[in-house]
Amino acid sequence: MEQRISLITLGVDDLARARRFYEQGLGWVPKDAPEGVVFYQLPGVALALFGRGDLAEDCHHPIDGRFSGITIAINQRSEADVDAVLAQAAAAGATILKPAEKVFWGGYSGYFADPDGHVWEVALNPQWTINDDGTLTI
Repeated sequence: MEQRISLITLGVDDLARARRFYEQGLGWVPKDAPEGVVFYQLPGVALALFGRGDLAEDCHHPIDGRFSGITIAINQRSEADVDAVLAQAAAAGATILKPAEKVFWGGYSGYFADPDGHVWEVALNPQWTINDDGTLTI
């Protein structure tokens, strides 16, 4: 199997609220929004928002209310950029789970949860490169 991720889908409780958070709050622009789903083109990958119940039905997995153990990361080029993204997310209605701080692996990171509880890490890893097109090179 080829080593890549093409699409990340987040199950959301209220699609309109989720769209407001990502579009008005974070400034993201949808690429496509057919009935019941919205897609955002990101560098090299896409993100979809889909009703949580519809997603559970589609994948035949019940909603059990537990943290899935999955986080999504937005890597940045500087500590100031990390702080700015966390502030923007908080202003848009995110819950800051961990304010940004220097971490044991030599970087700087913090976490927020979007209005549906999806956990995002915002990080600077000085050993990694954020390319001009926004893609990550490890």
